[in-house]
Amino acid sequence: MRIITYNVNGIRAAMSKGLIDWMKQAAPDVLCLQEIKATPEQVGVFELEELGYHHYWYPAQKKGYSGVAIFSKTKPDNVTYGCGIKQYDDEGRVLRADFGKLSVMSVYHPSGSSGDERQAFKMKWLADFSDYIAQLKKERPQLILSGDYNICHRAIDIHNPKSNANTSGFLPEEREWFEQFINSGFIDTFRHFNGEPHNYTWWSYRAGARGKNLGWRIDYNLATNNLEKNLKRSVILPEAVHSDHCPVLVEIE
Repeated sequence: MRIITYNVNGIRAAMSKGLIDWMKQAAPDVLCLQEIKATPEQVGVFELEELGYHHYWYPAQKKGYSGVAIFSKTKPDNVTYGCGIKQYDDEGRVLRADFGKLSVMSVYHPSGSSGDERQAFKMKWLADFSDYIAQLKKERPQLILSGDYNICHRAIDIHNPKSNANTSGFLPEEREWFEQFINSGFIDTFRHFNGEPHNYTWWSYRAGARGKNLGWRIDYNLATNNLEKNLKRSVILPEAVHSDHCPVLVEIE
């Protein structure tokens, strides 16, 4: 199974830049999208269905904002919309599809970069998300949590750790949360296969950051420890340029 996570920063814009053609070539079995910023009615789904995808959308209540989706070649046994906490579900942040024993989640963690209020919202979300996943693991022990976490885990995951030490997305308390979350029973699948620096999934649109590879690694496929033997490969796909993020692939058997 080829699972790809991709923050498309607006699916309509990404489709205008060739997202569908890319999907034909990349051929994900499951594609987890974040920041879709649209409803299926606004997008049109004919091309997705022509490619053989079942599609599930969880847009935010606010138009043109946030939202997640899952496109899958295999029809899931069950799809769960949201996490049951209204303030997060109104923003369309969690969508889960179950395939037999395996569950795949598309998750869009909040950004705190707009100011103190949203940073506080983000920290509350992180605590609540940890609790939610701890409970979910009792019911669905085999999980892959794919999405934009809006956190660089370690210094290796950001192009300039010193100058960003007090920047949302690389704050000590965010990184500590990520460390604890991983230690609660997850594998960072990309780092499982690749320990090299300069591997990023998001670049600012400013100052030609992407061309210079001055980026952040904030998009992850986290797998529960019990799936370690099933992991075959994980790679970042920076050649896909439909967004300020790029996709991240994990292959499992």
